[in-house]
Amino acid sequence: MIEESMKQYMAENSSLKYLFFGGKGGVGKTVMAGAAALWAARQGHKTLLASTNPVHSLSSLLDQDVFGKATPVTGVSNLWAYEIDTHDTIEKSKQEIREKIEWFLKFADIKTKAEEFVDSATMNPSFEESAMFENMIELMFEDEYDVYVFDTAPTANARRLLGMSSVYSLWVNKMVQSREEAVSLRDMLSYSRRKKQKDPLMDYLLTLRDRMSRAKELLTDDSLTSFFFITLPEALPIAVITRFINWFREFGIPVGGVIVNMQIEKSSVTDESPDFVKNRVAMQDEYMETIAEKFDGMVRAVLPLFETEIRGVEMLDRTAAILYG
Repeated sequence: MIEESMKQYMAENSSLKYLFFGGKGGVGKTVMAGAAALWAARQGHKTLLASTNPVHSLSSLLDQDVFGKATPVTGVSNLWAYEIDTHDTIEKSKQEIREKIEWFLKFADIKTKAEEFVDSATMNPSFEESAMFENMIELMFEDEYDVYVFDTAPTANARRLLGMSSVYSLWVNKMVQSREEAVSLRDMLSYSRRKKQKDPLMDYLLTLRDRMSRAKELLTDDSLTSFFFITLPEALPIAVITRFINWFREFGIPVGGVIVNMQIEKSSVTDESPDFVKNRVAMQDEYMETIAEKFDGMVRAVLPLFETEIRGVEMLDRTAAILYG
């Protein structure tokens, strides 16, 4: 089933800098991201393991508090972990929007209070994802680490999160065009000195466009970025990643491969094992055939269902040894 292992893939793509792990909720995204980050750090790369999932679990995985700031992982050289503070990110984004709106209203001599516009903008359901996206690309732009490993939100959210680079670009280009037309019309109708003033909104839009263009370049560069999908040998996780692999490809986001998690080892099943276990093994066998067919050449690793939860550096080392074995 495995034509090219995770270790081989990483060796052949040694310039990779941004690794994303995603999939349906509950398939082990955080564990795989943690194992990948640990492995990268063990290779001597200064590595950041960051969570863009609003429901964080890195602190639990690592048995230490990594919430709110990049924190050195205890007992591991070259590895930092960071659970992005969603609330803090949202509040900072609201403040930035408030400042931009106040700035624009003052420039345009409009007396309306900015708060009304802020409430309208931040009530959008995608506002939290937009804020998290900004935080993610800011980490990438700071370029303080050799390798960045992102534990993403469940795939539907990750789809929107990573797709925002393209969506933003389209939106900002339209806004810039509209702004240019509005400024041109105002200049034609006005003989005041205002037309010579610096346009704060245009400056903001152009800066945002440059940021989105740069983000899109990074996210679609297959020499720097790879997205790995985690699945279980079950119908729903397979269906979910099948759909989203195609979507990611349409956006030009490089797909590094598929990792199969929680396969029950047949050697642990005996004639005395409960029927439930035997039935699960038979079911998994069928879905492993489906995985081999649907993701031919893309499966990078198959990990077993461990006898205990994966928590702490020792268990992550054990996981990484299999993931990159």
